Amino acid sequence: MAEDSLADQLNVPEWLNEQFVTDVLRSHEKEPDLRVTKLDFTPGSAKGDNYASVIIRARVEYITQKGFFSKSLIIKTVLEMFAGSALFKTEIGMYRKVLPEFARILRENNDTSRLYAECIYYSLEPSQVMIFEDLGEMDYAMVRDRVLTHGEICGAYSKLAKFHALSMKIINERPEFVKEFKDGICLVDIPYMSSGMGPFKDFLGRIPELDRYKTHFEKIEVHFIDRLRDIMKEYQTNPQPGYYVLCHGDYHTRNIMVKHNKESGGFEDCMLLDYQGCYVAPLAFDLMYSIYMLMNREQRIGELETLLNYYFSVLRETLRKIGYQGKLPDPPAFWKEMYRLKDYEFLFLSTYLPMSVGLSLETATNEETDDKLQDFIEECKSILARFERSGYFENL
Repeated sequence: MAEDSLADQLNVPEWLNEQFVTDVLRSHEKEPDLRVTKLDFTPGSAKGDNYASVIIRARVEYITQKGFFSKSLIIKTVLEMFAGSALFKTEIGMYRKVLPEFARILRENNDTSRLYAECIYYSLEPSQVMIFEDLGEMDYAMVRDRVLTHGEICGAYSKLAKFHALSMKIINERPEFVKEFKDGICLVDIPYMSSGMGPFKDFLGRIPELDRYKTHFEKIEVHFIDRLRDIMKEYQTNPQPGYYVLCHGDYHTRNIMVKHNKESGGFEDCMLLDYQGCYVAPLAFDLMYSIYMLMNREQRIGELETLLNYYFSVLRETLRKIGYQGKLPDPPAFWKEMYRLKDYEFLFLSTYLPMSVGLSLETATNEETDDKLQDFIEECKSILARFERSGYFENL
């Protein structure tokens, strides 16, 4: 983390003081006489990592009747502009009842996987705040300045598959348990995410190798935003045959932390973070999102089916293990569900992908020598050919 960014990030609210931390630790440790002797705050994440929250790391030294102790805590508070949103209510609901229930089911079936960091305190009033164990103290780390390895992505998909399988069991047996989780992050309601299809369509028309796809996107452009909004709400309003899960809603590289063996350097585990966007929706939502938010260019081109099939294998294995009573999904039905959610992938290809590599498509042509543009054109060729093979352009 750059030193010149520390002052910009560290804006500790007045209520977050020694007395507040003392009260939290007294309750958590069940030590009414606990006394904090030292408290230091530093930024808990890098600038730009969090969209709706402020993350602060608190290093605490304290004394109880049992002796002297120290620990590091991660404190998550809401940005003022999001104070009226449901984000913290959703995440607290996940940590209060859903994630502990998922953990219970895994334990009962001899699965020791951890899906979340321990939350030692949460509150909506008078301040929206959550306090977690510091995963950094357990050798978990964010992946920065590089892409995820194959092993790390498989680890992330394994955790997501288990999360999805557990929610499928709950939805099948006790749907009211997750009824409150209905307000996901609708990407097309974010202005920059709803305005990319036109420039992308015109860009295709300027690239000879891609021009034949332009007419498809002229048709897609007309109704795909409305279709995406409808699909996000369909579980509540118009359920369809398919696989509904509790989606994570924001499954990208910055929302996982990975752990490697100290001696060998080999991948050991990953931990899911940030359950603020959870909602019941088709499982393909998280997977479409992850294709563009977890995978890199080479993985999207060369390993996509391998990685998604790995996710699916863990999903089926976990459903069997935890005693899922519904019909197990099979591979054809899984890929049919991905096809049904194709509008979501149209959104990511047309809007997020060029933005993520810093491209403006409004004037770009293949006569330019910019490496980013040429790489984007080559990736479009591969992705659009896959869309065609998968029947994405049929019955538009």
